[in-house]
Amino acid sequence: MLEETQETTEIIERVAALDVGKAELTCCVRVPGQGGSDRRLQEVRTYQTMTRWLLVMADRLAELGVTRVVMEATSDYWKGVYYLLEAAGFEVWLVNARDVKHLPGRPKTDTLDAVWLCKLAERQLLRPSFVPPPPIRQLREVTRYRADLVAARTAEKQRVEKLLEDAQIKLSVVASDIFGVSGRAMLAALIAGERDPKVLAQLARTRLRAKLGPLAEAFTGFFTDQHAFLLAKMLARVDALDADLADLDAKLAELIAPFADAVERLDEIPGIGQLAAQLLLAELGVDMTRFPTAGHLVSWAKFAPGVSESAGKRKGRGSTGHGNPYLARVLGEAAVAATKTDTFLGNATGGSPAAAVPSGPSSRSVGPSWSSSGTCCRTRPSGSTTWAPASTTPASTLSGPSATTSASWRPSATRSPSNPPPDHWHHRSTRLTLIGSGRRPDAAARLLTVDFRIRMRSRCT
Repeated sequence: MLEETQETTEIIERVAALDVGKAELTCCVRVPGQGGSDRRLQEVRTYQTMTRWLLVMADRLAELGVTRVVMEATSDYWKGVYYLLEAAGFEVWLVNARDVKHLPGRPKTDTLDAVWLCKLAERQLLRPSFVPPPPIRQLREVTRYRADLVAARTAEKQRVEKLLEDAQIKLSVVASDIFGVSGRAMLAALIAGERDPKVLAQLARTRLRAKLGPLAEAFTGFFTDQHAFLLAKMLARVDALDADLADLDAKLAELIAPFADAVERLDEIPGIGQLAAQLLLAELGVDMTRFPTAGHLVSWAKFAPGVSESAGKRKGRGSTGHGNPYLARVLGEAAVAATKTDTFLGNATGGSPAAAVPSGPSSRSVGPSWSSSGTCCRTRPSGSTTWAPASTTPASTLSGPSATTSASWRPSATRSPSNPPPDHWHHRSTRLTLIGSGRRPDAAARLLTVDFRIRMRSRCT
């Protein structure tokens, strides 16, 4: 039975491809031949990556009537070129370098790479990568830098704890947070020259004062002036990072203001708070039309097991591949938090935080399953203010072909007869069911829920 696909046979008449480097780029343009000839006209030029030369290239592309410009994702060198051409009104595609590898055994030069990329582009053999619009790009830059600073602060705090262990100061054994009010007062006293364990223990406040004896023992060590010097530098670094993070949080609040409604809706999902919702919007954006189904979104985020099959036999272990580390981090934290809630997501994991953490490469990762029966409505479980897809049928009864898609279906970025997509989302008639082997849902559940929430934003009242 013949099935209609998303691809068309139309050749892009006027297309350009760029092989971008740090100092220069090679531009190949292919346009129709003159006089109705079937042969294509081709032009290959080299431009510097300075702004003035990029503007000259943009003028030349406009003169030739180019409608689409394609380039590889080469380090960060592509960004300036991409943004300039985007502002000039061109349709710009960023493609994965893995998809445009030249045929093995052929010579490799910048010119040949640009020509090959142009030939693939004009025949529509490439898929564009997700490049968010400018507002989301600005938001993403702040959130990613914030995540990097949080990681740097955590590393600095770990250095402090290692330094105290080197001096036989066991403060972390008694105090759960050595950077709390009591802990910072004690560390400041150590830097100031105080070495009496009992005096240091008396700096404890509130509940920590019940542990004065263990605290005095914890401060019995050999803390030297060398340790004090290094500790002062480390704490100064932690304080500087705290100040930078406060500034970034203020900037983040300013940038997220236009998306406040989306943040509030995502905040209703179990395990996702205000900050997690902001990070998700920075990585995924608010326009879900670029993902035909939730399965495509899960596949793009690399939470769907890969499929490698030959001669009817599966190969490999179904590795998911390398995805977005910033997205994986926030989804993993949200998944753990969701296990502690009395909701449909928390119950799906059996209350085990370990079962909800993204398991990485695994052929047992949860696959999504959709059913067009049921009703999309707002249900509020007891003690919860979250939305949940209405469902009165146990998950075990939805595994039949009449209720869900094939059990062997895997989310993929492309459609094919051997990998059909799930049923399209229907107005007021979509139910999301998570089915997995061994009750082992991973962060794909978070993505499915996010996609479900944004898609139903204007459909479910």
